[in-house]
Amino acid sequence: MSYVYIFFTIILTCYGQLVLKWRIPLHGSLPNASLTKLYHLFCLFFDPFIFSSFVAAFIASLCYMAALSRLPLSRAYPFMGVTFGFVLVGSAVFLNEPLNWHKVVGITLIIAGIVVGSQGL
Repeated sequence: MSYVYIFFTIILTCYGQLVLKWRIPLHGSLPNASLTKLYHLFCLFFDPFIFSSFVAAFIASLCYMAALSRLPLSRAYPFMGVTFGFVLVGSAVFLNEPLNWHKVVGITLIIAGIVVGSQGL
């Protein structure tokens, strides 16, 4: 069950990142004036999709706490690196962000590090 919690942590974290990047540009750039900045951020927070990303982050935190109650940190934490790959692919698929060989090699190295680092635990 611990790995199910980690799976949900990863999925919810990726969801939150992709939704934030999708919705924030629709509201325009952050203004320069302090009060206007605060108002802008307040409006962003109450965008239903952005708010859902905060809810997802909260639930992801609960799932991660549940996983850590059963697994050592050295076993659970390396799996969080998988989010880099999922967000990279998700940003290419859903947000039409460029996916080049530099990014693919970088993510491959991260995944290889996760595989190597999780051996023998």
